[in-house]
Amino acid sequence: MLDRLKSFFGSLPDKPRSKGLAADDPRVAAAALMFFVIDADGVRSEDERKRMRELLAGSYSLSGGELEAIVKAGEDAHREAVDLFAFTSVLNRGLDEDAKVEFIGILWEMVYADGEMHELEDNIVWRTAELIGVSPRDRMRMRRRVRDAQDDDAPEQED
Repeated sequence: MLDRLKSFFGSLPDKPRSKGLAADDPRVAAAALMFFVIDADGVRSEDERKRMRELLAGSYSLSGGELEAIVKAGEDAHREAVDLFAFTSVLNRGLDEDAKVEFIGILWEMVYADGEMHELEDNIVWRTAELIGVSPRDRMRMRRRVRDAQDDDAPEQED
């Protein structure tokens, strides 16, 4: 799975570092969309924030201050945004079809990071998929894949 995420984030075009981190940086746009999912249910859990950092760090080989700068820029961009379009348009320009589907998978990982799916989180993923041109079939396929992987990772309970 980490290889899949590295492949996705590796396909995002880099922005020149001298311009700083802005909402049109694909990493910031991805982080902002993750914050939309995290905040959709009104509860920002530490599990969700931790998973977002893991996804960004593992995919972009980020750590320390650079990771925190992207997370902060994504959070700031999310807070200032009125809708998803600014972020999805950045990803739309830089991703091929497969990478768009993989990004929807990443958003599903954010949805399930706290162990449950809220209908508003589902709605954010649905709207994002629509805006970046991912079919309902692929959106649901990615949801099943993430959910099944989560079920496989869950510890077995004794009766």
